[in-house]
Amino acid sequence: MSLRGEKFLALASIDYADKDLEGLRFIYRDVLSKGLHGLCFSPYMDGQEPGDQLSESQIRRRIEIIKPYTKWIRSFSCTEGNELIPKIAKEYGLKTLVGAWLGADKDINEKEIAGLLELANQGYVDIAAVGNEVMYRGDLTEDDLLEHLNNVKKSITNDVPVGYVDAYYEFADRPNITEACDVILANCYPFWEGCDQDYSLLYMKDMYNRALKAANGKKVIITETGWPNKGTHLEGAFPSDENAIKYFINSQQWSKEEDIEMFYFSSFDETWKVGAEGDVGSFWGIWDKNEKLKF
Repeated sequence: MSLRGEKFLALASIDYADKDLEGLRFIYRDVLSKGLHGLCFSPYMDGQEPGDQLSESQIRRRIEIIKPYTKWIRSFSCTEGNELIPKIAKEYGLKTLVGAWLGADKDINEKEIAGLLELANQGYVDIAAVGNEVMYRGDLTEDDLLEHLNNVKKSITNDVPVGYVDAYYEFADRPNITEACDVILANCYPFWEGCDQDYSLLYMKDMYNRALKAANGKKVIITETGWPNKGTHLEGAFPSDENAIKYFINSQQWSKEEDIEMFYFSSFDETWKVGAEGDVGSFWGIWDKNEKLKF
């Protein structure tokens, strides 16, 4: 890369005025090639959805694809084949943020917690996440979640930090949960709050700082952030290739300059998400549903 290009990437705020889409793609590929802190792992192939059994071969193939670009991998469940993700990731030298997916079904929750504990006590977990956005969805009461958190903390025999993943503002609104966590795992999505891409980095900085203030000195990790490249807009937030590229570059540059641990969402497009999130749900990946790098 030229000296001018290196200076361009080093700027605190990038001026995109003279960059066409191909110029943006060039910068995107350069940022990606330098590596990310972490990626949220998308295991489901086209036609699959949660509840389907995942195969070792598909998990291994996708981990091999993302391995050159990330240090950490985040998984969301410990059942139905998802328990293979941290095991295979460790084979490839990746660190793991492993989640137990909690919801309204007590039997499933017990299986998820048991799976997380087994993986953690076998040495496959670097950070344990007990639940993902269950307060946001209203699937559990705060007391229920605290019981799961405390159970995991006392049952892990290895030295593994334990946290809970939710939207950044939940940690200010729920101090008892924040107190129970060893580490604060905050999802920060300017897109889902209708923010124009031009102001999205400032907005995400504010999200992070709000979580940081609530954390009272505990580490805050951004466990999800990203921008879709296709689909219906949400207020001032518009999906497009250009906006997805800019958001990726800006967020990665900021996280590296400020030494913030960030897991980008997501690795691959997953078509099943259209049901839960609308048409934009299927277009958050760095790779498309056919495992081809988008940009």
